[in-house]
Order: sequence, then structure tokens, then C-alpha cells
Amino acid sequence: MNSQTKTPPLASPVDNTAARPRVDSEQLLRGAPAVEIEHAGQRYLLRVTRENKLILTK
Repeated sequence: MNSQTKTPPLASPVDNTAARPRVDSEQLLRGAPAVEIEHAGQRYLLRVTRENKLILTK
């Protein structure tokens, strides 16, 4: 009996970028520093940081 278990090889990531819609952040924010997003009855806040990065919080 072999005590070592073999893990299956990892599948290569699928490139599905063509299937995803792309929205420019300027279209979402419209000049505002933050925007509220409603999803599945929950409200999220998408905001731009001082380093010009996006953060999504609940």
C-alpha cells in the first residue's frame, strides 16, 4: 500500500477574455470617486484609492 497520494495535474487556465464584457471604469464612475453597486440584494462600494486603484467593499 502506497502512503503517498498522487494529486492530479492542474488544468491549464482557460482564456475566456473574449466572452467577458469590458466596461471602462470611467463609464462606471462618471467622474465620482466612488459608486454604489447593487448585487443580489446587497450593496457594494466601488472606490478609487489615492494610488488610482479600485477597491470593492461590502
